[in-house]
Amino acid sequence: MKTLKKIMMTILLLSAVMLQAQNENQGTKELKAVFDNYFTVKDDLVKTDRKATMKNSNELLTAINAVKMQSLNAATHTVWMKVNKNLSADAKIISETSDVQKQRTAFKSLSQNMYELIKVSKLDEAVYYQYCPMQDAYWVSKESKVKNPYYGSQMLTCGKVVETIK
Repeated sequence: MKTLKKIMMTILLLSAVMLQAQNENQGTKELKAVFDNYFTVKDDLVKTDRKATMKNSNELLTAINAVKMQSLNAATHTVWMKVNKNLSADAKIISETSDVQKQRTAFKSLSQNMYELIKVSKLDEAVYYQYCPMQDAYWVSKESKVKNPYYGSQMLTCGKVVETIK
């Protein structure tokens, strides 16, 4: 009888662990389009491609608006509720202006909020939180090599990795 209880408790515990892992992965899948579009906008700013930045920021805004909050795990949902409006507002600003300075200014706020969201999400690959001292601004990148979205080719490698998020 005691053996049966131990087996049942083990099964219950394993089920709970598997359900929690599934919920964490579901939240990340729900945000994949948001993260992918953010990284595309970052790359567009590195290239100082104003039109692509506008277009892809609009795609980012669409992805943000498509997120189903009920699919997010509790921790991610809490952060999502905190940053959602700012992410939308920043993506909208970037999508509506061809002025690269205004795009980059809005990208500062966008990046700070995206960092908070990425930090609680369980991504499949490492990403890098990077810092530009000349702009006193941060961004998140898929590459560890610094490619500065705030200056583009003018100061492409200005900055450093301040955190690796796994």
